[in-house]
Amino acid sequence: MREKNTVWRHGALPNYDIVNKLFEEERQTVWPEGSLEEKVQNLVKTWEMEIFHKARLEDFKTLDPNKFTFSLNGRKELSLPEVAKMGGYNPLLQTSLPEEFQCYNPKTLSGDASHEAFLRTFPRGFALEIVRVYLGPPTIVFKFRHWGYNEGPFLGHASTGERVELFGIGIFQIKIENIELFYDRGELLGGLMKGSPQERDGNKAIPSSCPALLNM
Repeated sequence: MREKNTVWRHGALPNYDIVNKLFEEERQTVWPEGSLEEKVQNLVKTWEMEIFHKARLEDFKTLDPNKFTFSLNGRKELSLPEVAKMGGYNPLLQTSLPEEFQCYNPKTLSGDASHEAFLRTFPRGFALEIVRVYLGPPTIVFKFRHWGYNEGPFLGHASTGERVELFGIGIFQIKIENIELFYDRGELLGGLMKGSPQERDGNKAIPSSCPALLNM
């Protein structure tokens, strides 16, 4: 895919060599070249790359910037500018829980801070594979698996070195005009906050406000 004039959010074309190695070593299925499953897998990976790394709406190639909407777990649809404004992992970690019960609050972290937090905790990246495709284009329905290793601190919690996995369902309208994702964000955040609270700058780390984690 030609990216000669693309403006990158972090200043340069992203390098996926390390996470691709993790993907090749631990994926559950090797889809035949040219199969629908492989094409969907490449599409979803490219979409994620664009959402995280492209700074200008006109540089997106997987979706229609003027029609695109995103919805998580049946919530209100967000336009592409709204997704970009939230930034980082924030659009993907929305929740209806009251703020006092949230282990991760998308409203309190900037997009850059969110991105940096996950880069630290997943130094080898957060790999993605398509587990199954239920329906083909123009509407694509698929099951996906995201995984990585908690090898760095996460929001004041020490790393555990354990693998953290997230499974979910996605619905894409092609050329991507609408995306709906359904998953439990607790599968990801619970694994990242199992580590003991750390001290930062000589002071105690800010404790999690999630009651379940406070009692772990």
